[in-house]
Amino acid sequence: MKTLLTAASVALSLMASSALAEQVVDTTNVNKDLIATKDDKKYTIATVVKVDGIAWFDRMRDGVEQFKEDTGHDVWMVGPSQADAAAQVQIIENLIAQGVDAIAVVPFSVEAVEPVLKKARDRGIVVISHEASNLQNTDYDLEAFDNLAYGANLMKELGKFMGGEGKYVTTVGSLTSKSQMEWIDGAVAYQKENFPNMEMVGDRLETYDDAATDYTKLKEAMTTYPDIKGILGAPMPTSAGAGRLIAESGLKDKVFFAGTGLPSVAGEYLANGDIQYIQFWDPAVAGYAMNMLAVAALEGKGDQIKAGLNLGLEGYDSLITPDESRPNLLYGAGWVGVTAENMDKYDF
Repeated sequence: MKTLLTAASVALSLMASSALAEQVVDTTNVNKDLIATKDDKKYTIATVVKVDGIAWFDRMRDGVEQFKEDTGHDVWMVGPSQADAAAQVQIIENLIAQGVDAIAVVPFSVEAVEPVLKKARDRGIVVISHEASNLQNTDYDLEAFDNLAYGANLMKELGKFMGGEGKYVTTVGSLTSKSQMEWIDGAVAYQKENFPNMEMVGDRLETYDDAATDYTKLKEAMTTYPDIKGILGAPMPTSAGAGRLIAESGLKDKVFFAGTGLPSVAGEYLANGDIQYIQFWDPAVAGYAMNMLAVAALEGKGDQIKAGLNLGLEGYDSLITPDESRPNLLYGAGWVGVTAENMDKYDF
């Protein structure tokens, strides 16, 4: 009997170790008090993303699913199969009809979701948003960082690779994507102040978070401006679209790239030197963090959701409120920069 108990203990220990190893979000120091519920109440929370089926939001799903496993709440992620504002609005309408307790949303278009999120809040549904710093109909908007600073750092890297001179082009997923537009605003402002011999050409290319569209629109831009020397990409898929274009066109060491990306998407192009720098935050952690705030809001813990709040997650351990007039706008400090030299540290 003792032998059997010992074997069982070892098996359970190995299972626990395996489960911990599979976790994508480090919750060692997570703020358990913030998400504790009265009478162990469980909530239904849907995370609605811009587009389902791309690597960025696949990673966010991992964080959402881990939150479900860790807490027992009925949470899931959903999004349109293509980046489409109307389709995202319809998904939210369906969730309102289902009577979910909370919606965590990463809007494709802030303007498009404002009315439907107002409807949700009027029905008593808590709304938590991300990548939507100008959204009005939200209980809390959680940004991974200061958007202008994020863009400025991208330009700092791009300018270095371009030698501080030459023409460059920029991309955004949508012209109504507030966060991505702010990244480009921050990048252009930094360029004008620090790299006066660089010049942005053309309008910001709207690529709908699709690498194939990035490829096509960047190719068209290079036909119009054959002396383009740099690409600054706000949406994650641009890293792949630009990398493919540079590789196929033999533009390595002639055209340089810095932008949002993931090693799983852009690693090949980083390793080959087709692109030079990607920057990102972990969408799994962002998904987990949004769901934490949803539970806290549902539990009436608004007095705790303020500047200095420590979620106990990497990059979200001391939130700030950059705008006194909007105390529900929260910033973390969660971006990382990756080159060919350090990309092996990240497995997503």
